[in-house]
Amino acid sequence: MKELAHISTNPSAKPDLQRLLHAVALGDQEAFAAVYDTVAGSVLGVARAVLRDQAQSEEVAQDVLVEVWRTAPRYQPERGSALNWILTLAHRRAVDRVRSVEAAAARETKAALLDISPPPPVVAEADALSEESDLPESLPLPWPLPLPEQAVRIRGRAAAAARRAVVRRIRVFIIFSC
Repeated sequence: MKELAHISTNPSAKPDLQRLLHAVALGDQEAFAAVYDTVAGSVLGVARAVLRDQAQSEEVAQDVLVEVWRTAPRYQPERGSALNWILTLAHRRAVDRVRSVEAAAARETKAALLDISPPPPVVAEADALSEESDLPESLPLPWPLPLPEQAVRIRGRAAAAARRAVVRRIRVFIIFSC
């Protein structure tokens, strides 16, 4: 069995986080430095496990440690250990960041979908195209249409009736959208 290597000079000298958090709650900056040195790696590890992005993990870890400084008076030792309290803060903040990123992506997608504007009113062109003699072989459509209407772009006489139907739909759309 392998032995654990201790880096510090005194392997049994683990700081009492509960006592340190009480000192941090009273504004002791040295106690906060000790808390930081003790938990920063674990906080970063939790954030990294949730976020999987080093830069965002570092940001979340910094936010959590600032939150520990500000909210140390809220720590209640009877509800759990100080380390668990701090790591719970880290996990919740990392999950909040994931949700925030997902919500921002959803908002951008929704905004992009809503930004598609209908073509400008060209009723005269639609009327001119509605006559059979003026129909081109392949009707260029002014904006993307759903899949069945895109199939109308095929060439030949068989598609002429379908193109006329699309032109009528476009004309009705243009007339009622003005």
